[in-house]
Amino acid sequence: MGRRALPFRLPSGILRDEKLRPPEKWAIESPRAMRIASVPMSKPVCPMCEMTEVLDHADRFECVTCGHEWPREAEADATEAARVVKDAHGNVLADGDCVILIKDLKLGGSQVLKGGSKSKPIRLVDGDHEIDCKVDGIAVGLKACFVKKA
Repeated sequence: MGRRALPFRLPSGILRDEKLRPPEKWAIESPRAMRIASVPMSKPVCPMCEMTEVLDHADRFECVTCGHEWPREAEADATEAARVVKDAHGNVLADGDCVILIKDLKLGGSQVLKGGSKSKPIRLVDGDHEIDCKVDGIAVGLKACFVKKA
């Protein structure tokens, strides 16, 4: 069997791993084996230009766009900082607050959570959906942009 053609073209200087994997697993060819940090949720962001195209060195990060370099310790400090979650109107949410939906939200199947429904006390969690709560007896994960503080 011959080599299978890729459905996309590889940029120059990028090597493909032995197995076909998504683009975030590719590495830039260099003597120091630098690679672009492209893990979807844990990418460091450049503090100067806020771009996510960052080279990952052993002791520091380097922005590909503007060339700014900063130590790896800065990433650890950022994760330890308290996470601030704000509702659709900019009010800060905390564990135990009650929230109200600002629009209808479709769930799987034919279920719909109506706008104006009030939740039980919420719990803030890490991830894409920042809020875990019960609305109308249904346990759901919500994004903060769809709620307002009660």
